Formats: sequence, C-alpha cells, structure tokens
Amino acid sequence: MPLLDHLQQKPASGEEQKLSSAIKKSRESAARGGRRNLADIKARVQERVYSEFKLKTSGPDPQLRQAIAELVGQVIIEHQIVLSRAERAQLTEELISDIVGLGPLEVLLDDPATTDVMVVTTDKVYVEREGKIQRTNVTFDSEDQVKRIIDRITAPLGRHVDEKSPMVDARMADGSRVNIVIRPVALDGPAVTIRKFATIPFTKEDLIRFGTATEEVFEFLRATVIAQLNILVSGGSSSGKTTLLNIMSEFIPTDERIVTMENAAELRLRQPHVVRLETRPANVEGKGEMSIRDLVINSLRMRPDRIVVGEVRGAEALDLIQAMNTGHDGSLGTLHSNSAKDALTRLETMVLTAGMQLPVRAIREQMASAIQMIVHMARTRDGTRHIVQISEISGMEGDTITLTDLFEWEQTAVTDEKVVGRLRGTGIVPRFIDRIEDAGIRLPMSLFDSRGSEVATTSQESR
Repeated sequence: MPLLDHLQQKPASGEEQKLSSAIKKSRESAARGGRRNLADIKARVQERVYSEFKLKTSGPDPQLRQAIAELVGQVIIEHQIVLSRAERAQLTEELISDIVGLGPLEVLLDDPATTDVMVVTTDKVYVEREGKIQRTNVTFDSEDQVKRIIDRITAPLGRHVDEKSPMVDARMADGSRVNIVIRPVALDGPAVTIRKFATIPFTKEDLIRFGTATEEVFEFLRATVIAQLNILVSGGSSSGKTTLLNIMSEFIPTDERIVTMENAAELRLRQPHVVRLETRPANVEGKGEMSIRDLVINSLRMRPDRIVVGEVRGAEALDLIQAMNTGHDGSLGTLHSNSAKDALTRLETMVLTAGMQLPVRAIREQMASAIQMIVHMARTRDGTRHIVQISEISGMEGDTITLTDLFEWEQTAVTDEKVVGRLRGTGIVPRFIDRIEDAGIRLPMSLFDSRGSEVATTSQESR
C-alpha cells in the first residue's frame, strides 16, 4: 500500500501529517512539472512543424500525423522526458488538432449535444447543451493558441482579424456561424462564439416532440403559408426563430420559385427551385459590401414567387414591406423582439432608418396592409423553445396598428425543472380564414376554440 494511502487509513500523528503533506506537495509539484513538460513539448513540436511543413491541408493526413508523432518522440528523447504510451498518443492528437484543426474546441464541436461553443478567456470555455449554458474543463495554453485557431477559422473564409478590424461575423465551411472579437475591443482577450450548424435539420415532427407547438398548430401554420400570407417570426436571441422559419419555408409548394436572403446561410429548403443569396462584408478597402437591403432590392428583379429573409435588422425592412405590398405575397422573415407588439414597433423603427421622410401613419398603414400574421417564439427557463403567441394584424384604429391574438402560451406548472404549458386558442377566428379556404384548405373551427385546442405541449425533450 502506498505510504500516503496507509497514512490515511488511521489517525495521523504530527510527524505523519507533515510527511503526508510533503508527499501531497511532491505529487502536485510533479503534476505541475508534467503539465509544463507537455506544454513545452507541444510548443517545440509546433515550432518545428510550422518551420518544416507547409500546412496547406484542411485536415490531418496520415503523413502529417506520422511526422508529428516522430517529432514528439525526438523532442522527448532530446529533453529526456518520461511519458507513457497513452500520454504520447494524447499529446499527438492534441497537436494534430492544434496544427490543422481547432485545438481544444474540436472535442466540443464533435459533440452532437452541443449547440453553441463560447470562448470567454483562455481558461473559460462554455457550451450550450439542451438549452442550458455550462462551463467546460477545456482550456487553452495561451492567447497565442486561441489566435492560431482564429486564423485557422478565418483564413478559408477570406477574412482577417487584427487591431484595425477586431471583429468578424462569418459562416464556417460546415455552415456554422462564428463571431470573433479580439483586443482591444475584447478586454480579456479573444472571444469566440460558434453557433453549430445542425448536420440533420430539425423537422416539424422534432418540434412537436420538443413541445414547440402541437401538430394542430403546425397544420394551421402550413395552411397560412400555402394561402400566401405574409408572416414574420419574432423572438429573442436563440429562441428558435430560424429553425421555425426553415420548417415554415418547407410548407411552400414545390412549383414556386423561392429566393432566400441571409447574413449567414442557415436555411436549408428542400424545394427544387431555390435561389440562395448571402451578404458580403466590405473588403479591406471598404468596398464590395452587399447588405441584406441590396439583396432584397435585387431579388425583386429575379421573378420570385416567394421572398424569405433570414433576419430583418435594418433599412431592408422598408423594401420588404413594399415588396409585400406589390404582389410578392407569401413572403417570410424573422426579427428580434420581445413580443408580437414589440415586433411591429421595431419594424417601424427599422423602416425609419431607411432615410425615407415618410409620415409615421403612412409607414404603419403600409405595415398593416403588408403583414397578416406574427408568430412569436420564446425560450423558457428550462432552455426549451416554444411558440408563445400567434397574432393577426387586423388593421388600423386611428394611428395604431391593431393586433388580435389567435393563440397564446399558458404556463401551467414547473416540474422536475421542466416547464409545462399549452398553446391554446383564444376563441377568435382569423379574418384571413377565407384566404385559407380559397386555397382549398379546411381547418376545423375547434382549432381556435379555447377549450378545443388546449393540447398540452410539455417539453419531454430539449434541443
């Protein structure tokens, strides 16, 4: 039995306590020394790899793996460092990730349960799993390691971050969204946020299982899309707006021409006739920028049957509303807001940023005429996403746009850290029901009844 373990089996005297403490300190010192040795080996191997190899590959190849393994062995022999076979294998894998991958982030991004990866500082890395943010035990050796990973992310995208341009927002090769902020803007060092791109997109059935809404509500949404209503999906950050927009876009008939516009392409429509447009930032000379507004204006010349805007966030709101009012029915889009009512207020503000000197009443009249429905999403305290409000824009009363709630989320209980509730009808039948019936769809009136649509949407599974 090891001496330290033996000492822990019985009450220790003063001398034994001192001896036990000395053994613990020795072990801790050895562990720190081992970590320093590993960091030293990694630094030396990386330096030699960068000097001896031209790393143009985007992933580890067998020859590079073998070369790195040999260099690890050479450095160990040169510095007379003792490592087990398992430690050498782990070190080699870490070096492969550092040199041609995303270093410590690789294991987080490979986890299918992870939806977001957030680097705060070199020793603080968080992830979002099942709708909740958790701190991981992943750390970086230094800011230089984080910067190398940032360069590896931005280089294939034709983007660059430095002190003159310390922020970048882009889409990675696998479709994931990445936002990077470095010093001097990020006071504590480089901050990296990666929103993972789901390899298998969520389906309507998935959202029903998650408790986002009931099957009856999704049939209602399907009917509104087929009937070519202009619809906005609103909600806070990470509330599931884009996921819902993607599913609603799939309800568009396959014989229609669809043009999508996004800052970072996330929508994956399955229809055969889809034109996907993505914004482009200005180059180093400040030229070549293509904004969402530019894309919306250009899309009107592309003979679209449907216009789908990934997120309305600026002056393009005016062009989208005008498009909706000039024959482009069935347009869809998302925007950030805290409620359906706030969505209209924010949309009005964005229209005003377009620089057109229009009276507020004229803007509101155009909005009330263009948009028929707002679907509001929210993330509840357990991390799950729900449709919490579906409202019809029913017209104007004086200078105010009137909203009529068709469905409302009602929270009934919180059990085992799960929020239980239901999206129930308010008993009001929408004015656009005739348009739905003209499209050949008959919805049961019980869907809108406050008693008939009280189907529980308990979240059994989180995203």
